[in-house]
Amino acid sequence: MSVINTDTMTASVKKRTGILITLAGGCLWGFSGACGQYLFTYKDACSDWLVPIRLTTAGLLLVLYYLFRRPEDNRRIWTNPGNTVTLILYGILGMMLCQYSYFRAIETSNAGTATVLQYLSPVLIMLVMCIWERRLPSMIHMLSILLALAGIYLLATHGQPGQLVVSGQTLFWGLFSAVTVVLYNLIPRGLMNIYPTPFLLGWAMLIGGISLGLLRRPWQFRPVIDSATVLCLTAVILFGTIAAFSLYMQGVKLIGPEQASLYACIEPVAATLFSALWLHTSFTGMDFFGFLCILSTLFLITLFGR
Repeated sequence: MSVINTDTMTASVKKRTGILITLAGGCLWGFSGACGQYLFTYKDACSDWLVPIRLTTAGLLLVLYYLFRRPEDNRRIWTNPGNTVTLILYGILGMMLCQYSYFRAIETSNAGTATVLQYLSPVLIMLVMCIWERRLPSMIHMLSILLALAGIYLLATHGQPGQLVVSGQTLFWGLFSAVTVVLYNLIPRGLMNIYPTPFLLGWAMLIGGISLGLLRRPWQFRPVIDSATVLCLTAVILFGTIAAFSLYMQGVKLIGPEQASLYACIEPVAATLFSALWLHTSFTGMDFFGFLCILSTLFLITLFGR
């Protein structure tokens, strides 16, 4: 989706606009995670209820938008068997597993910790690409790996060997979400050369949401449904999914993927701030040091790595 006419913008205005809207997208992603934490903590919601509703609703809105705007893309992708299989794999192995594991990590801990653990994904993607291209990691990549391991250690133990300060479930789901981000990024690479990314996102969300709904049956759960629940659910769907992704993709268009990925790093910072200031989640100095170690890997890989 294009929300800004870039043809008439000067380079400096384009850069400033790209930075601002990328930061806005990252903040909305962080706010979405905090909204999920609020629903889990105060409204008896769970990931098995929230994630299928989020994916199905957001995916349906995007698919309907592209059915009217680019109907030929819908015909093409579903009449090409190879593209159809890839899209289904993207929806289930990429989108569904990524979103479900991320919100399960929030459910067992908090939005800040879950989001930071998910940001280990650039290190994993780098390792996958090294294996794919049959090359050894560079010194920058090795430093990134060491920092990532140090960050996990500090978050898990606060520097005290033998002491686990976060649950094993949090570590499992957080690290698993980082792994699924790799699938989320790599599976649709070929499709992204043919179709608009938001179009693929919509179908992947719809496929993932329906699949997860059939598996987890969200209609069996009974969270507290009131105005606050409706507002948070709406924020997760509209602001934390459709608006955030649209802003980020517009930022990529204006300032490029490398810079956009750096500025989108505001997401875990925003998630941590929302979690601490709004939901009164307590973090220690070791937590913040662990966050810093993990997030620094993204800067190293983006600025100095290939």
